Amino acid sequence: MLLHAGITDRGGIGNLVDTALPWFGAFIPLLLAGALRRRSASAALALLLPAGVWLGLFGGLLLDKSQPGGDLAVVTHNVGAENADPTGTARALAASGAHVLALEEITPQARPVYERELAGAYPHHTVQGTVGLWSRLPLTGTRPVDLELNAGPLADTLPAAAKAAENRALRTTVTTEKGPLVVYVAHLGSVRVFPRNGFWTDSRDRGARALTEAVAADGSERLVVLGDLNGTTDDRAFTGLTTHLRSAQETAGEGFGFSYPAAFPVVRIDQVLVRGVQAKKSWVLAATGSDHLPVGAVLSW
Repeated sequence: MLLHAGITDRGGIGNLVDTALPWFGAFIPLLLAGALRRRSASAALALLLPAGVWLGLFGGLLLDKSQPGGDLAVVTHNVGAENADPTGTARALAASGAHVLALEEITPQARPVYERELAGAYPHHTVQGTVGLWSRLPLTGTRPVDLELNAGPLADTLPAAAKAAENRALRTTVTTEKGPLVVYVAHLGSVRVFPRNGFWTDSRDRGARALTEAVAADGSERLVVLGDLNGTTDDRAFTGLTTHLRSAQETAGEGFGFSYPAAFPVVRIDQVLVRGVQAKKSWVLAATGSDHLPVGAVLSW
């Protein structure tokens, strides 16, 4: 577990190990049971090392680190292109009480539903391609962010309208009583599995690099990244991004905050990452019609 960063990423093996790292702890009680069955004291003692390593890496996540108070609640949700109940999803998100909602994977068919259902609680909103932000507070300076998802010789031949429709990230500024808060909404490329080549993460990794460059170049004092990053913060693809940002779940949550898949969450790929603000609370919301769970955080500054 300590040496996972040194595992080769050929065929995406390194990414897979990074993502599944918390689950390696599940083997420890199984091995302990085997050692006790064999009445092997030496084997049982040998398990103290991996147990200590796991606790050192993840034990802190199990504690409740939430604090009272906060200035702004944010929620991010991949609403799912195949979501059969966008109306119910929108109403559930509005009922969360968040000041700011980030939505990913908005389809042209579902967009009017979200705009209609969220209009009452969120008078300010923007949609840039397949991602959007709804806010109780005014938004300014909104623009799309290029995640470089289209690569290769055909990328430059795509019409501007097609690129805009497929856009998967935006930057905007939320005007609050305590000053501006810059918000990025991002939906990075998916991770694919191919029988011959293993895990394919090229699109996701290009997006991670582009998002990292955008955040690093952004001189804003207070900044939040909300979205479906299709990867955990332990994934080596996000080493650069987590150098500039802190995970709200790691600093103010309880447990791992798994968000995917909704039916049986085993990994947290939906993130709230912050800079210049303090996360007071981080939590996972109830399931909607999506295959992801919404995640939220309360921020303060």
